[in-house]
Amino acid sequence: MDNTLNKKGRGTALIPFLVFVVIYLGAGIILQSQGVEMAFYQFPSVTAMFIAVLVAFAMTKGAVNERFRIFAKGAANEDVLTMLIIYLLAGAFSSVAAAMGGRDATVNLGLSLVPVHFLTAGVFIISAFMGTATGTSMGTISAIVPIAVGLADKGGLSVPMMVGACVGGAMFGDNLSMISDTTIAATRSQGCEMRDKFRVNFYIALPAAIITIIILLIVGRPEMVPTMEALEYSIIKVVPYLLVLILALVGMNVFLVLTIGIFAAGIIGMATGSLDIFGFAQNIWSGFTGMNEVFFLTLFCGGMSQLVIHNGGITWLIYMLRKMMKGNKSAQVGIAALVSLADCATANNTVAIVLTGSMAKDISREYQVDPRRTASLLDVFSCVFQGIIPYGAQLLSAATLTTACGIAMNPTEIIPNLWYCWVLAAVGILSVFVPFADNVCRRDPWNWEYDVAESGVAAKKAAMEQETAESASNS
Repeated sequence: MDNTLNKKGRGTALIPFLVFVVIYLGAGIILQSQGVEMAFYQFPSVTAMFIAVLVAFAMTKGAVNERFRIFAKGAANEDVLTMLIIYLLAGAFSSVAAAMGGRDATVNLGLSLVPVHFLTAGVFIISAFMGTATGTSMGTISAIVPIAVGLADKGGLSVPMMVGACVGGAMFGDNLSMISDTTIAATRSQGCEMRDKFRVNFYIALPAAIITIIILLIVGRPEMVPTMEALEYSIIKVVPYLLVLILALVGMNVFLVLTIGIFAAGIIGMATGSLDIFGFAQNIWSGFTGMNEVFFLTLFCGGMSQLVIHNGGITWLIYMLRKMMKGNKSAQVGIAALVSLADCATANNTVAIVLTGSMAKDISREYQVDPRRTASLLDVFSCVFQGIIPYGAQLLSAATLTTACGIAMNPTEIIPNLWYCWVLAAVGILSVFVPFADNVCRRDPWNWEYDVAESGVAAKKAAMEQETAESASNS
């Protein structure tokens, strides 16, 4: 490559990403026009990504073995492999905890504690806790929407508002949870710790949640007080979720946190008779296999991204963005816009982060945006748009569940009632220009030379010296 190409890259190298979006989005639009349910989820994202990988292979010069070596370098990247193992462990924990009754116990406990006058705000809070503890917005929506619809119907409440409160709370949890695939993708792609990203994110999500609760307390009071039947729950079944949440917040290694959570849920399940040893083993396996889509998607995307980088695609993108980005703050807006557009195109917040993660990292380095801040922006804005697009799995599932409860509803009816998502978008944009969420970044600045926070420089140096010594001894 000549010097001009080194500086400008090649825009055509981004064609594989475009191929993925066109196939995935195009199939969804066509099927949606034909009235197919869950239209944007009929063409598997992994298949679309596989086709994009083939395009990237075809566009890369050199022998087939050399192209595969480049692909393998990206797919076998330490951050990608770390992400994949965390996905598997998170899936196993969610599966075992749900199988032993933890999810139902948590929902029933929360509803038992909420005063019936404040049901709408209470549903938001319960959904937020469930989403944070389980790491899945879809699981939260599936568990709570049927109950929320019944309560809204009895109390004379707006069903779209109650469902909107549930979806908003679920997106709060999806955004903040330590075991959410969006958190895993955002932090691993930027090379920062989950705990640090959580701290930055928390100062954005908490004000948005408080404002949402206030709004729901005002506009969400029932016309009549509904009667609720006694809900059964066992507090001990909530323990695994609390354990994972607390251990993650105190900074324990995420692999240990999830492993402890899996076995805590399994032991409690066997002690209460909800599981036996074979059921425990089967649910671990089903949790692993339940993550197969995001697993293969991340693996393929990691390899394809390396081919795109090799062909100059990321260099070109940054060169073009540089014309619009004048500094740190405009770079943050650009990162937020990039992942938002990706989510609108793919209707999947994890996919959006995986697709844009490497681009965001290069923009972050170019404009000195702290990686913890970048990870937060990726997670916040992908969750905002995932929550409000009417063809996203969250709103489609919520609308389907209300229909199953005997109340016909279109996803577009829920969108105006997604108070949390709208408020989160506003607070997220405000945080770019008024950096009230950057205390963690200011207290422990990022060291760009070693690509870690200042507090981790000594450990990074020691690891590098050990690696050098081992390489010398092996040679």
